[in-house]
Amino acid sequence: MKFVLRYFKNILSKMKNGRQQRDENLMLVAAVEQYAQKYAIPTAVSFAIFQQNDINMLIRQHFNALHTQPLDESFYFAEDILKRNINGN
Repeated sequence: MKFVLRYFKNILSKMKNGRQQRDENLMLVAAVEQYAQKYAIPTAVSFAIFQQNDINMLIRQHFNALHTQPLDESFYFAEDILKRNINGN
């Protein structure tokens, strides 16, 4: 958890303080934490899985659609992508 928080603080310090960027980060953190909780894994492991599968980038790319949905939708989006990657689709 501390690793993830340090990572996001580092990103935030380098990024512009735009509202969209903060919202993208919030979506990403929510998805990472929900994934870790659902699968009973450390948050840092969840974050590493997201990085390996480019989920971070995908959440940012699909922000315009995701931000109109409940915050949980970013988790469901990420989970769906990870399931597809595992199944080779």
